Amino acid sequence: MKKLLYATALTLTTIAAVTLAPVAEATTGPPIVVTTQGAVRGTAGPQVHSFQGIPYATAERFAAPRPVPAWTGVRPATAPGKVCAQPAGYPIGKPSTDEDCLVLNVTTPARTRGKLPVIVWIHGGSMMFGMGDLYGPDRLTAAGAVVVSMNYRLGVTSFLTHPSLPESGALALDDQRAALRWVRENIRAFGGDPGRVTIMGQSGGGYGVCGHLASPASRGLFHRAIIQSAPCGVPGNASRTRAEALADSAPVIEKAGCADRADVAACLRKVKIAELLAAFGADREPRPVSGTPTLPLPVDEALRTGRFHRVPVLIGVNHDEENGRILGQELATGRPMPAEDYEPAVRAAYGSRADAVLARYPLGASAGQTLAAVHTDANWAVPTLDSARTLARWTPTRMYEFAEQNTPWYAGYPAPSFPAAAQHMAELAYLFDLPLFEKRTPQQDALADRLISTWIEFAATGETATGESAWPRLRDDADGYVQSLTSGQWKRADFAEEHHYRFWSR
Repeated sequence: MKKLLYATALTLTTIAAVTLAPVAEATTGPPIVVTTQGAVRGTAGPQVHSFQGIPYATAERFAAPRPVPAWTGVRPATAPGKVCAQPAGYPIGKPSTDEDCLVLNVTTPARTRGKLPVIVWIHGGSMMFGMGDLYGPDRLTAAGAVVVSMNYRLGVTSFLTHPSLPESGALALDDQRAALRWVRENIRAFGGDPGRVTIMGQSGGGYGVCGHLASPASRGLFHRAIIQSAPCGVPGNASRTRAEALADSAPVIEKAGCADRADVAACLRKVKIAELLAAFGADREPRPVSGTPTLPLPVDEALRTGRFHRVPVLIGVNHDEENGRILGQELATGRPMPAEDYEPAVRAAYGSRADAVLARYPLGASAGQTLAAVHTDANWAVPTLDSARTLARWTPTRMYEFAEQNTPWYAGYPAPSFPAAAQHMAELAYLFDLPLFEKRTPQQDALADRLISTWIEFAATGETATGESAWPRLRDDADGYVQSLTSGQWKRADFAEEHHYRFWSR
């Protein structure tokens, strides 16, 4: 993509005069906004204005983010920035060795009046993969919100822990927090309301949202939270102790050839990033280190004891989370899971409890689908209800289950052996335009509109009632209200019964 030349004919005084009003008031030419670092030029579309690749911080390897130096002239913000260093892996990411990658994207409606609610999207990917610009926010934005996404450090560049690296171990949260500070300082110029900021994340990004709920350093940077497919109230899911982090990092430092060096930090900073990525591997799910000034308590303990930011929370899970993982394994092997593999898989996963699990979940027509149901209930549904109940003791909390069965499948992949249904990430095909998935049908577009309007209402008001069935706040009990989100009528899910909550709680 061609790099745009800086506009030299405009002075900063002239630019400021154009952009003191919300950016959407401009009617001709590309939109220009003045940020605290300098002016940026975006792209004008019929419904939205887009600004991409805006630097929000800078950082050296294993160091906390620092402010970006100011620039002169008008900086083009018409293309995504560099993807943060990450290995090859899932299609939600992109292999990269770039470390100068702390950029964000802002999308605002083409026509706005007044200040709009702001949604800051924290992408998922196990905190190992991903980039913010993958998630097209145009429909979400056109419905009435300013949407911000960002790239943040992942994997080894965020979570490697050693006594000689005092700032490393949770740099993903530090980067996200730097982006939130940028939003507080700049979003008004884009038509957003700095007093109505919602942090929203899915999977690894949802655990990031939980980290900010528990972090004293994130106080005042957001006013609501949306947690999708991230049961962070369970010990070990959203954070790890320093001892665990050191133990996880020791073999990585050994593989990088730095364990026996006099200055381990200097050695790690000199190792080629490709070698660090290889030493860390691609099959981890790292988490921020607790016991630090920015994350004093493990996330689950902070939630359990009420020592977190008590903002309204919308938390949810997908009805068939594990379908995607099982179907992915089937695609890798080239065949459906054989029936005879079901019992050994359960026994390997549940050990002494396997007999009870097999009795509760007898083999169905599809071994893969049956195993997915077991893992969904044990690893996602039950822990999410527990997490929601924990939050509900202290702050207004609503819980949903995305349960739509006719969902888009991954584009370009063979048809699955059983319906993917509401698999992990399925709801993202409705909230964003994602090239990973097949094109939505008109019926799916209608559900997308309903979800988007509900998410925006929550971002604007902290409520979820307008235009849909009653959606009471969750209470701290096993039969608390969980809203079922489908293309049909939205109503209360029989959540505890359907996911065998009491069985797994025992």
